Amino acid sequence: MLVALLWGLAGGSTLVVGALIGCFVRLPRWLTAAVMAAGAGVLIAAVAYELVDEATRTGSLTHTALGMTLGGLVFFLGDLAVTRSGGSGRKRSSGVVRDGASGTVLALGALLDGIPESAAMGVTLLHGSPPGLAFVVAVALSNLPEGMSSSVAMRRHGKRPGYILAVWTGIMLVAGVSAALGYGALGTVSSGTWAFVLAFAAGAVLTMLASTMLPEAAEEGGPVIGLVATAGFLGTVLLERL
Repeated sequence: MLVALLWGLAGGSTLVVGALIGCFVRLPRWLTAAVMAAGAGVLIAAVAYELVDEATRTGSLTHTALGMTLGGLVFFLGDLAVTRSGGSGRKRSSGVVRDGASGTVLALGALLDGIPESAAMGVTLLHGSPPGLAFVVAVALSNLPEGMSSSVAMRRHGKRPGYILAVWTGIMLVAGVSAALGYGALGTVSSGTWAFVLAFAAGAVLTMLASTMLPEAAEEGGPVIGLVATAGFLGTVLLERL
């Protein structure tokens, strides 16, 4: 479990890096949009190779379909609750969110987005090997713009840098614990349950990408973002095969 905890912390650490950037540095919006798009492309490929493919080989198509459906639905309901509370623009590189959003709402949104990724890293460790480099890179890239943009929004709500960094450090720790729990709770489950869990994580991550990361990246970066996401996907494929 300690190894899973460390991998989860590694993936979530860029939330804190993004928070530091959001508090003290102003980067061009196109750059953060490009990072978001590249992370999305890499994460899609990593999900396909390390979660869905493994789920279909381990269990039945029923386990995979049910897991992805429920994973997507759970994330959708959580995202809907955060959005209605004012956190709809939590991944915007400009830090612009709906009036009335609070730092707590934004932090909950980041927590919602990050848990599926971190838990997925934890369950991949159950095969006795660390998660693929591409998957860790994807999680790190997806967290970076969120930590940055949400921290900008918190600053606009009057939060001090010390408070903001404490919040994101706490979320990073939760990401690590999620990875550890994903590892520790699933060590003796059946192949069907294992396939369901992998597919559940995949469904949650893909729903997160489609509803938050990719729309925000396209809005901030323009049409070229599609090419950046494709490049991220292709890079992962090459990394897996070479």
